Formats: sequence, C-alpha cells, structure tokens
Amino acid sequence: MPGTMRQLGKRRASLSANLKIGDHRGCCRTPEEEEVFFPFAQDSVVKQWSSMHNVTERNQEKSKAPPRRSRCFLNINVGGKSFQIPYKMAARYPITRIGKLAISTDPMKKLKLCDDYSVQRNEYFFDRDPLIFHYIFHFYRSGVLWIMDELCPTNFVEEIEYWGIHLKCSQRCCRILFEEKQDELKEYLKIQRELEAELEPMEQEENFEGKCLGEFRKAVWNLIEKPYSSIPAKIIAVMSSFFVLISIVGMTLSTVEEMQHKTGKAFMEQLETICAVFFTSEYLMRLISTATFPKFLRAAFNAIDLVAILPFYIQILFEHLDEGDALYHEERHKMESVGKLGKVLKLIKLMRIFRILKLARHSTGLRAFGFTMRQCYQQVCCLLLFIALGVFTFSALMHSVEHDVPGTNFTSIPDAWWWAAVSLSTVGYGDTVPDTVLGRMVAFGCISFGIILNGMPISILYNKFSDYYAKLKAHENEASLTLKFTKKIRFKERVLKKLAECCSGDAHIHG
Repeated sequence: MPGTMRQLGKRRASLSANLKIGDHRGCCRTPEEEEVFFPFAQDSVVKQWSSMHNVTERNQEKSKAPPRRSRCFLNINVGGKSFQIPYKMAARYPITRIGKLAISTDPMKKLKLCDDYSVQRNEYFFDRDPLIFHYIFHFYRSGVLWIMDELCPTNFVEEIEYWGIHLKCSQRCCRILFEEKQDELKEYLKIQRELEAELEPMEQEENFEGKCLGEFRKAVWNLIEKPYSSIPAKIIAVMSSFFVLISIVGMTLSTVEEMQHKTGKAFMEQLETICAVFFTSEYLMRLISTATFPKFLRAAFNAIDLVAILPFYIQILFEHLDEGDALYHEERHKMESVGKLGKVLKLIKLMRIFRILKLARHSTGLRAFGFTMRQCYQQVCCLLLFIALGVFTFSALMHSVEHDVPGTNFTSIPDAWWWAAVSLSTVGYGDTVPDTVLGRMVAFGCISFGIILNGMPISILYNKFSDYYAKLKAHENEASLTLKFTKKIRFKERVLKKLAECCSGDAHIHG
C-alpha cells in the first residue's frame, strides 16, 4: 500500500459525539450472509451515545447487539455516524489507520489510533468528517478511492492523510482533475495574499509603540500614508498628485521653442524648484515617520520618490562644478566640458519623467496594471519571444527575396529588422516596402502573423487586469468603510465621555 499516515495532534471534542447511528436488524443472518453484507451508515436508528455509560447497562446492550457481528466486524463511529468494516478487508491495508486498528492486538495502541472507545458497544470513535469517510469506507470495500468535484481539496487531502490513504489510490482521471483543482485553489489563494499585501501599509501602528517620538511619528505616518484617515491627509494626497502633474507639464513645456527665452526659462526653473521642494519634504516626512528603516529603503514606491528628487539636486551640483571649472581651464577645454556636461544634464533631466510613477501610490488603476504585469510576466516574456522570432524570421525571408532588386532598402538582414517590427505591430509606416511579388507575399505573411500574435494575449491580460482592479477596489472600499465605522465609534465614545463629565460636574456643584 503506497503512502504513509500523517500523525496529527489531539483534536477537540466533537459536538456530535453523543449521536450513535447503527443498524440492529441483521441479528438473524447466517455467517455466509454476514461475510458479504456491508452496512453503510444506516440512519434508521438514532440514540444517545457516550463512552462513560454505566457498566451495569452492559447486559441490555448485549441483548441489542449481535455477538457474532462484533467478532467479525470493526465497529467505527465517525462524527456520530456508524460504520462496520470486516476485519479481513481492513487488514488488507495495514499501513492505513483502520488497517492498523484491525491488525493491532495491543489495546493501548488501539486507543492511540482513535479519539475515544466505547467498551459497551466495542466501538471506536473518530472526531472526523463523516461525509468524507463515506469515500474512505468505499475504498476498503473496492480498493479504489473516489473523488467528487464538490469536495474541498484542502479538507479532502487532510482527511485522507489522517486515515493514511494516499491520493495515488484513486483513478488516474479523477486524480488529474483533483490536482488541477488543487493548483487552481493554491494560485487563487496566492493571488489573494499578494493583493492584500499590495494594499497593506508598509508600517503597522503597533510598530511605533516604545519608539523615540512614537506618537509624533505615528501622526506623521497617518498623514502621509493614509489618505482616508483625516481631511489633512486627503489634502496632502491631492497636492502630491497635483505637483506630479505640474512637474510633468513643466518639463514638457520647457522643450517648446517659445519657452526657451530668458523669461520663460526662469519661470520653468522656479516651477521646478517649487515641485522639487515639495517632493523633498514629502520624502523626508516618510523617512522620519518610518518605524523600520531597512524596510523603507526596500519599498518600491520610496525608491520612485528618491528618483523623482535626485535629478534636481544632481543638476545643481553639476552646474556648480561647471562654474568652478570655468575659472581654471582654457576656452577650448571649457567648451569640451560644457558639451559633455550638457549631454549628462539632458540625461539627468530626462529622469524626471519617472515622477509620473508617483501617481501609482494613489491610483488603483496603475497599481492594478503593475500587479497584472508582475503576475503575467511569463506570458509577457513569451509574447516578446514570439515577436523576436517573427522579426528575425521575416526579415531574413524579405532579405533573401529582395536583396537583388536595384535600389532596395533590404540590403541586409539587420536593415530589414525595422520593417519586420513595424509590420508585426500592424502599424505599417510605409517608409520601406517590397517591390517583388514574393516580397509582398512575405509581407502579407508577416502582417497575418502579427495580427494573430497581437490578439492572443490581449484577452488574457485584460481579464486579469479587470479582475485585479475590481479586487483592489473592493479591498480599498472595505478598508475605508472600516475606518469610517471606527471613527463613528470613537466619536460616540467621546460624546458619552463628555456627557458623563458634565453630569458628574453638575452633581458635584449641586452637592
């Protein structure tokens, strides 16, 4: 018999242990009939049952139970339902719990295998699920473990491990479906935990207890990290999103030719300074209010906040160094350094575009999009692999049929990469087109492959995104309602406390 039995801890007392259900109508059967008869949880007789019955009632019990059956059958009570299994059938599976109970001769070992024992009835009680034990009972009769779709996979696995029966005892078709259901359940629970962690605050209020300036840091933390905690917190959250949008608009307008003159440039610099001061203040408030500094540094949103303010200070540092170098170098060297410094400054200024990611802190849609990308990274990587495969394949085919055409743009396979990428995306700029019939056939195949490729992952990504967005929104609404309910309770407590103080003060004055 494959598999081993898992040893479980002591279980609680069952609420249904006082129910004894059994069949007492088979007293007159012959031994041959007893050998082939298998009573199956008969519900016709219900009576009170307890392992502490008075021993003086033993004669009455003996008159109701057939002695021959007690010798041939193993009497088992599972959660209040009675089952009888022949010793011979149970002994065929000596590794299982019932099999050990059937072949064991030591009374102490038998008591360890069950939860209780009735001396009067010679019945072993197990505080387990009687519904699932029907399948265990059928396993001892037929040697095959049945699995129904309506059963909870976690509960079923726990039960069969308790009884010492391995899942391999079931039919292969049932086992495959059951394992698929198990995997789906595990994936669902994993996603639920990650969604809850996505919305869970980085710090808990209990972490501030006993810390230096704990109450002050807790108040600052609620102000920055909990927009629904108070009206000032909502104002700060709105201001954060507003300054992000203003910063992005300012960076965009700074590239317009009309804004390149002295007045426009000075205005944009002042706007950038104001935004940088606000972002710096926001970052410092989060840094001061954090209870665990290493966890603060590892957080993705805090890294985005740091990237949002670094370009401003790096630009100031480079401009200061450039002014210092201009006093000690010749004109030619100064021009070279200014040219190199200008390229570096352009790259640094470009980093300000990452400020738009700060909106994800207060946007459920952006957080759901990022969560979808993390959960579907395998599908996204597979899509990129297919795109690369299509680009290389169709660019090679196009070069092979078009390279002999005079004046063609497909002079090499790398030159055909751009055409293949544009065609796969079904954009088709028209800057590079084939001239021959075979080239147009290759182009048609490339476009058809691109349509199929673009349609495959869209439905999967969209369905998961909508599902994750709905769950994140539901969690947020639940958290906000809980917070409002807590505020109402606290408000009522404060009102009652004030009324009690007023009443006690009036009583003291009259007294």
